[in-house]
Amino acid sequence: MLNSAIPERLQALPWRILLTLLALAGFGLAVLYSAAGGHIRPWAFNQGIRFTVFFAMALAMSQVPLSWWLRAAYPAYGVAVTMLLGVEILGKVGGGSQRWLDLGFIRLQPSELMKIAIVLALARFFHYLPRVETQRWGSLIAPAILIGLPFGLVMLQPDLGTALSIAFGGVVIVFLAGARMSLFVGGGAALVASIPIAIGLLHDYQRRRVLIFLDPEADPLGAGYHITQSKIAIGSGGFSGKGFLSGTQSHLQYLPELHTDFIFATMAEEWGLLGMMFVLGCYVVILGWGFSVALHARNQFARLTAAGLTCTLFFYVFINLAMVMGFAPVVGIPLPLMSYGGSAMMTAMLLIGILLSINRQREESMIGEGPSSI
Repeated sequence: MLNSAIPERLQALPWRILLTLLALAGFGLAVLYSAAGGHIRPWAFNQGIRFTVFFAMALAMSQVPLSWWLRAAYPAYGVAVTMLLGVEILGKVGGGSQRWLDLGFIRLQPSELMKIAIVLALARFFHYLPRVETQRWGSLIAPAILIGLPFGLVMLQPDLGTALSIAFGGVVIVFLAGARMSLFVGGGAALVASIPIAIGLLHDYQRRRVLIFLDPEADPLGAGYHITQSKIAIGSGGFSGKGFLSGTQSHLQYLPELHTDFIFATMAEEWGLLGMMFVLGCYVVILGWGFSVALHARNQFARLTAAGLTCTLFFYVFINLAMVMGFAPVVGIPLPLMSYGGSAMMTAMLLIGILLSINRQREESMIGEGPSSI
């Protein structure tokens, strides 16, 4: 009786994943509530509204046909590049960087949207490119331009973390499309050889972050302050944490960016290893589902899109956690679905919405209700 009262489209949704998303985001709201000293404003309330809106958006996106994402791939890329150019002309400065466009109702960070657009654009490119052509060097000129243009524009802001995220998503698509392994071996060697030059091109604060990552104790009250305080907060949480609303590093304002980039450290201090395992478990479930969607997708565009988006989400999570634990330089990458911020939340839910759309197309194809190709 209950199943008959629920529309088939709702029954077909992967509710295990949706409930995991709700649990992770809800836990994030509790952490933001605590970070504000037990107040719902200014962070938990705004974040809750954003998540509700974007969660509904993701559910709506799940009903969009896969062919629409294919047609929208290049236009989405073009809009994202135009907005990045707009940042250079009209962008708002915050935290020493020019990364935002003020649209009145929202401060949008276009570089976040480019993480989605680059995956869609490259997935479409390789969808129509014969497999044998991917083995030819000449066929990789267009993907190199598609990746290099937004990478350069984001580096101008400057935003090293987001630029690397865009490049990572693009390179993953090129790799999965079947490009020659020699390309990646040669590229990796060239990357290692160019490290001294790259460090020289970084801004002073970026260079200090890289150097202080190697030896945080060299300047514990300056460039190494973020990493030092984050590790103190995580380590002091122990197994079960200090208790909800009882964090000292956060409430005494020792921990910087406690509600954005370092929200995992804020959580770990109060919830300890148990809280960390819960968060990691949620991400493992979501990422595992994303890769499963990619493996069972019905065509090349769907496979590449699902794999690229899932790898992008993995990059978000891995770099943020490595950063707050002192295993990577501080590059300003938020923790998806937990860190406070509208653009990051929107990007994460756009990503989930497209994965839901690909998953629905697969499910319909399996029961004969939809096409197996675009």
